[in-house]
Amino acid sequence: MVDWFIELSPVWQALIGTLFTWFMTAAGASLVWFSNKDSTRFMDSMLAFAAGVMIAASFWSLLAPSIEMAEEQGILPFVPPVIGFLLGGAFLLLLDQVVPMLDPDRYFPEIKDPRSKHRTFMLVSSITLHNIPEGLAIGVAFGALAGNFSEAGLAGAIALAIGIGIQNFPEGTAVSLPLQREGMSKKKSFFYGQFSGFVEPVAALLGAWAVVVIEPLVPYALSFAAGAMIFVVAKEAIPASQERGHVRLTTAALMVGFSIMMILDVSLG
Repeated sequence: MVDWFIELSPVWQALIGTLFTWFMTAAGASLVWFSNKDSTRFMDSMLAFAAGVMIAASFWSLLAPSIEMAEEQGILPFVPPVIGFLLGGAFLLLLDQVVPMLDPDRYFPEIKDPRSKHRTFMLVSSITLHNIPEGLAIGVAFGALAGNFSEAGLAGAIALAIGIGIQNFPEGTAVSLPLQREGMSKKKSFFYGQFSGFVEPVAALLGAWAVVVIEPLVPYALSFAAGAMIFVVAKEAIPASQERGHVRLTTAALMVGFSIMMILDVSLG
């Protein structure tokens, strides 16, 4: 580990971690400068890969620490993980009633409808909403270190940030390329693509601050972030990755993503 990073407060660590994920979103959006086409096989496999990363991160970086902390606090070890996990999913379910999350084939017809004055807002909002639980998860993972610091915990939080950063790359592309195809300039398409990742540092700061200030809530917050991430995976990532028929490819990509994130978490942690 780099000494200067270890010495930072968990809030600053969370900010740096999500600035990395924001950068990866911008890197994906930057493909708009080089191409106006995307590969459905590539995009579907990347989406499935992201799903595998998020599933593994939800357990090793969030639920497992939540169970350990609950035991240390003298609480039944399954209570905080179950409550937080279900609340995280319920929170995303409520948000999804307001702004549907990314599902290109289902929502792009409305977004791309030239009669819709709000198609850009709808597209960017859908990705932005998708990014809220990811930023929150990173913030909570780093914030939890304030009351229970360990090299293993820090390594797990860093692994989580790396994994989410990897899966943010295709998300930036998923915003910028469709906007360019609909006639928006490359500059504006890139701007909206990278801007969709801005919410992650904001959510991370809020998550890290909350668990630093209210330490007993840490097990609940960790599992809350896990529930939110699994909701995104189950409702959006997996179904969307297989809608165009690349089932075997995306299944393999999901397993590879899960394995890589598991290796990162276990080896670093």
